[in-house]
Amino acid sequence: MGMTIAEKILAAHCDQDSVRPGEIIMGRLDLALGNDITAPLAIKTFGESGVSEVFDREKIVLVCDHFVPNKDIKSAQQCLMIRNFAREQNIENFFDVGKMGIEHALLPEQGMVLPGDLVIGADSHTCTYGALGAFATGVGSTDLAAAMISGKAWFRVPPTIQFHYTGEMQKWVSGKDLILYTIGKIGVSGARYAVMEFTGPVISGLSMDGRLTMANMAIEAGAKTGIFHTDEITEEYLKGRTDREYKIYRGDPDAEYEKIVEIDVNEIEPVVACPNLPSNVKPVREVKGVKIDQAVIGSCTNGRIEDLRVAAGLLKGRKVAPGVRVIIFPGTQQIYLDALREGLMEIFVEAGAAVSTPTCGPCLGGHMGILAEGERAVATTNRNFTGRMGHVESEVYLASPAVAAASALTGELTHPDDI
Repeated sequence: MGMTIAEKILAAHCDQDSVRPGEIIMGRLDLALGNDITAPLAIKTFGESGVSEVFDREKIVLVCDHFVPNKDIKSAQQCLMIRNFAREQNIENFFDVGKMGIEHALLPEQGMVLPGDLVIGADSHTCTYGALGAFATGVGSTDLAAAMISGKAWFRVPPTIQFHYTGEMQKWVSGKDLILYTIGKIGVSGARYAVMEFTGPVISGLSMDGRLTMANMAIEAGAKTGIFHTDEITEEYLKGRTDREYKIYRGDPDAEYEKIVEIDVNEIEPVVACPNLPSNVKPVREVKGVKIDQAVIGSCTNGRIEDLRVAAGLLKGRKVAPGVRVIIFPGTQQIYLDALREGLMEIFVEAGAAVSTPTCGPCLGGHMGILAEGERAVATTNRNFTGRMGHVESEVYLASPAVAAASALTGELTHPDDI
C-alpha cells in the first residue's frame, strides 16, 4: 500500500520505510516555533530541565507578535524573557519589533519552511506552512520545550482526507471563500486529527497567498494540518528566499485516504462565517444588511500583499462608512513596505482606515481593535468564537478581504459586486 504526502514526510523524519495512521512515531524536526504567549512557558520548562543549550540554535524560531508592540507590563515582561533567552542561547531566528511579522506570514516569507519539512509551533495555526508542502502542526508549550532540548517531537500518524476542487471560480471568490465553504460543508470537527490534503485543478491555479490562507484554517475543521502538493507555483515562490536544499514528496497512486471530498467551486460565491463558529457559513448575500461597527483586514490568514491589493482596489477613491472603524494589519514588515511602495497605504488612509504595524492584535482580542459589548465586526481573521475579539456579547463575521472592504464602505455586510 502506498503513502500520502504527509505519511511520506513523517516516515522520512523517523527513518522508517513507511508509516500508517494511528502509529506513534518520534520525528526529527526541521523547525520549532514559539511566540510571545507560548514561548515563555517553554523557556521556563527548558530552564527547569537542567539542560544548558538548545539542540540547534538555527532550528528554533522565536517571534514576538501577539501582544506586540507590548500592550501592558505583563506582555512587556514576556517579551523580555524571550529576548534574554534568545541572547543567552544565541538564537539566530529571533524576531522583535521593527523586523518581526505575524509569525505565520513571516516564516514562509523568510524562506524558513520548505517542502518536505517537519515543523512544530506552539501556536495552532502553524498548519499554515502546509501550503509549502511541509508537515506543520501546532503543539503545547511543554512539547516546544522538549523540542528545544531534543530536536524531536512525537506524533500519532494522522489519516488523510483529500479535498478535490474542480470548476471555475467566480469573481471575488478567493482561497478564504474556498476554505470557509469547506469548513461549512464538513463542520469544525469534520477533519478531526486528520490531514486535509488540498488538490484538484482549482488548487493548481491558486496563488501561494491563497494556499497559505487555506492551510492556515485547516485547524478550524479540527485537522492536524493542511497540505498542498509542491508545484511550479510553490517553487517560484521559494526562489530567492532560501539556499537550503529540500525534498519534494508526492502521494502514491495507491495511497489510502480516509475519504475523498469532491467540491465543485462553480457553486461557491463570496461567503461569511457567522457567529460563533467558522462552520456557520452563509453566502454574503443571505446576510446582506447586517450592520457592522468594525472591519479588520489582515492577520496570519489574510494579511499578505495579495489581500491588501484586493482591499485597496475596492477602497480606492471611496470613504469608509460613517461609524465604522477599519483597521489594516499587514502581515510583515516587508508586506508593509511593499504596500507602502505600491501606494496602498495612501489609499487606506485616504479612505478613512487606520494602518497598524504587523501584530496579531485584534484577532485574539489582544489589543489594537478589541470589541465592546454589543459591537459587531467583519474580519479576515480565522476564528469567531464567543468573545474571540473582545466582549462576550460582541460578534465576529469571518470573510475575505473583498467582503470586508466592501462591507466597510457600506457599514453592513455587503457583496463586493454591490459596491
